Amino acid sequence: MAGSYRMCMCFTRKFKVTKAGPPHDVNEAFFKYTDGGTHMSAEQLRRFLVEVQGDGGVSTADAEKIVDQVLQKMHHIAKFTRRTLTLDDFHHYLFSADLNPPIGDQVHQDMTKPLSHYFIYTGHNSYLTGNQLSSDCSDVPIIKALKRGVRVIELDIWPNSTKDNVDVLHGRTLTAPVELIRCLKSIKEYAFSSSPYPVIITLEDHLTPDLQVKVAQMITETFGGMLYCPECECLEEFPSPEELKYRIIISTKPPKEYLKAEGGKDKGNKSRKDKDSDDDTWGKEPLDLVSDQEDGDVSDTDTSEDSDGESQQPGVSAYKRLIAIHAGKPKGGLKEALKVDPNKVRRLSLSEQALEKASENHGTDVIRFTQRNLLRVYPKGTRITSSNYNPFVGWAHGAQMVAFNMQGYGKHLWVMQGMFKANGGCGYVKKPDFLLSNEVFDPSVRLPVKKILKVTIYMGEGWDLDFRRTHFDMYSPPDFFVKVGIAGVPADKAMHKTKAIEDDWLPVWNEKFEFKLTVPELAVLRITVLEYDTSGQHDFGGQTCLPISELRTGIRAIPLHDRRGDKYKNTKLLVQFELN
Repeated sequence: MAGSYRMCMCFTRKFKVTKAGPPHDVNEAFFKYTDGGTHMSAEQLRRFLVEVQGDGGVSTADAEKIVDQVLQKMHHIAKFTRRTLTLDDFHHYLFSADLNPPIGDQVHQDMTKPLSHYFIYTGHNSYLTGNQLSSDCSDVPIIKALKRGVRVIELDIWPNSTKDNVDVLHGRTLTAPVELIRCLKSIKEYAFSSSPYPVIITLEDHLTPDLQVKVAQMITETFGGMLYCPECECLEEFPSPEELKYRIIISTKPPKEYLKAEGGKDKGNKSRKDKDSDDDTWGKEPLDLVSDQEDGDVSDTDTSEDSDGESQQPGVSAYKRLIAIHAGKPKGGLKEALKVDPNKVRRLSLSEQALEKASENHGTDVIRFTQRNLLRVYPKGTRITSSNYNPFVGWAHGAQMVAFNMQGYGKHLWVMQGMFKANGGCGYVKKPDFLLSNEVFDPSVRLPVKKILKVTIYMGEGWDLDFRRTHFDMYSPPDFFVKVGIAGVPADKAMHKTKAIEDDWLPVWNEKFEFKLTVPELAVLRITVLEYDTSGQHDFGGQTCLPISELRTGIRAIPLHDRRGDKYKNTKLLVQFELN
């Protein structure tokens, strides 16, 4: 493939994109399994897949199907007389992201345990299109999140300007509202577009009792039989994702708690204003580090068992009946909030910095709480640009709902997207057994090395097809290098990089890296391709994150993604994984 760059406006530099041949390891494998021959049979391919790729269940029929797919893709002939692969065909197969991906695409974990046994793909302020202060509110980001597999959607609900209907917006900011009914209808339409497992709607409720009644009617009419409404007021144990397939679940604080909180809100928030240096720009973070409403809360008692006052609010009971997962904050601060009630389960929310403090002082209590109950972690209020935080503090303490700004692109969101590629991308990932054991895991203790991951970065291709010729450099082909590392518990974090390959759209690195992992169950492999710039401001050339627990060993094709997490059409790497 030919191309050119104009140099100094007076002459043109011509170049040719020459496809690189197979790396040494691919050549060796081909000749080993063909006994030095020029063609690989389906049976020889099967042996390679079992012995090198670790695909133990592959039959000769499976291998024959792969051979047919490769031949049709390579040679565009529906009926092919030859049923063997050449070296080029074999290399093409290994470098094909759809035929030879790095992880599987099927749900394979046990989905019959309570919800509290799973990490759940969770959004924060799911309706915002941009920053936390002045962006528009819309159902579009909600639809995008659901299509990506996000299973928890957060809606902040407020009275509209005329106080006769309900809007979704980020309160006490300049965000432009969107009608609640529009969001609900979009959730209904797209909830199960990528996964059959339940969608949880967390409501941050700022409504009067009459509007709560209106919301109950909206939710009931919109979702109908899709709604999960338990028979008892408080669940003793959460149902499983399997039981809740294709169901919508509402989670918020029961209405009387909110009314009591409102009654003391001015007094409570005033006392905190000068004490909490981490106050949200639009509200307050509670002094006792426990909150179920991000824009301010007081130390109210969980009064869901108390029937006093319900008769004074006719119709509110209909709203309360829709709440399957109760959010609540007992009086007495963090230690009290983390107590496990053997007779009922609930949801608790902590800001990211509240969780950090809780993990330092009450780490095992947090984990014990999350074995039965749900813990939601949300970004601190100073993240006005919709940035995100390190999710591993939450995951290592069993927090199921580590809530992220899905529009806040960056390395933390890439890691989140990578973690939830696990288990077929269904939005529910089973927590490791050590987070559910009677002997409570202590994340502060450094553990011995459990696994060693070896990653060989062979080569890459596709940038010349997915990017403009002058995207990286006006006057020459790009100089790509790869950063490869681990995101995980502190002991496992690491980052290495290859050398930069100068002036080449089809770089070949052939570099090997080793990572020692103490908690591989929570580790995510990070791969980022950058184009070298002498200024140090390297251009972005693609990224992917992959859960270590799901990696398929052997030589694999790794599709790369853009900053948003959308997969490029052609850009990919050829990589080998060894896990011992």
